[in-house]
Amino acid sequence: MPDLHPIAKRIHNVQPRPVRLELDSGETGVFEFSSTEFFQREFRGEGTRVDDDVDAAFRLITSDDYERVLLGRSGPDEDGWSMLGEIVSAESTE
Repeated sequence: MPDLHPIAKRIHNVQPRPVRLELDSGETGVFEFSSTEFFQREFRGEGTRVDDDVDAAFRLITSDDYERVLLGRSGPDEDGWSMLGEIVSAESTE
C-alpha cells in the first residue's frame, strides 16, 4: 500500500490537541479535531476552529487522488459545506 499523506498523518497524530493549519491561500488557524480516521489512503476528520469562527464546523478530506488534504467549513446558518482550500502545513501548537 502506498504511503499515507504526511499532512494527514501529522494531523492524526496531534489530535485531539490543537493543531495550526496553513492553507494554500496563506490563511492560518488553530483547530481541534474531535475525530480523524484513515480508510486505506482516504483521510477524514471533523472539528472546530478555536482561534476564530468558533461557531462553524470544519471537515478534513483527502482529494480523489489522495494527493491533497482539503479543509471544508459549514457555518451555523449555512446548508452544506464550502471548501476553504488545501492544507499545506500542519503543526502542533504545543
